[in-house]
Amino acid sequence: MLELQDIHVGYGRTTVVHGATIEVPTNGVAAVMGHNGAGKTTLLRAAVGLLKPSSGRIVFDGEDITRLKPHERVRRGLAYVPQGQQCFPQLTAEENLRLVAETKGGKPVGEALELFPALRPVLSRRAGLLSGGQRQQLAIARAMLTGPRLLILDEPTEGIQPSVVTEIENTVQDLAATGLAVLLVEQHIGFALATAGRYYVLAAGHVTASGHGGAEAIDSVRTAMTI
Repeated sequence: MLELQDIHVGYGRTTVVHGATIEVPTNGVAAVMGHNGAGKTTLLRAAVGLLKPSSGRIVFDGEDITRLKPHERVRRGLAYVPQGQQCFPQLTAEENLRLVAETKGGKPVGEALELFPALRPVLSRRAGLLSGGQRQQLAIARAMLTGPRLLILDEPTEGIQPSVVTEIENTVQDLAATGLAVLLVEQHIGFALATAGRYYVLAAGHVTASGHGGAEAIDSVRTAMTI
């Protein structure tokens, strides 16, 4: 579905990601793991068009989208949920959802609430007053209203209580089962490997390990992240 091929990208003259190659399968989940500063978010920003690679190619569903602008990638089916549970804090949870649902091609709000029923009791509450877990669920729900074919999640479990992490994990797995491709950046190893069919470890901007997901890969990932 999505291929990042030998990507070199950074900020100004500083290269942060050095020759990273990552593939997100159709109908599957790929996880990129690594410590803070490894280049994970920089890589995602290149994938969605917020940063321009100095070299390498980005291919989505067989099309080279390396030079496309972010809104053009969204039209092709990419949805990006940045780190930090972003929302419009002065709007209610329902208004946040309707803002997306009422745009051209937006899906009904009810579809998002089917994914995250815990949002129903807080629809009338300002998004800025929600818990971190509720804001994260709201952010993912908003992204899903665009009808994406690929969902990109940056640290979705950051600052989230364990019970909500489980809910998000189950939702991501359910979405993948419906045919949605997911690119997940995570530091929570257990969550990432339970969700992803394939993983990549990024360190100092280099892919240092990769393999198939699942609980049996935990030791290999921990070892790769300590090197």
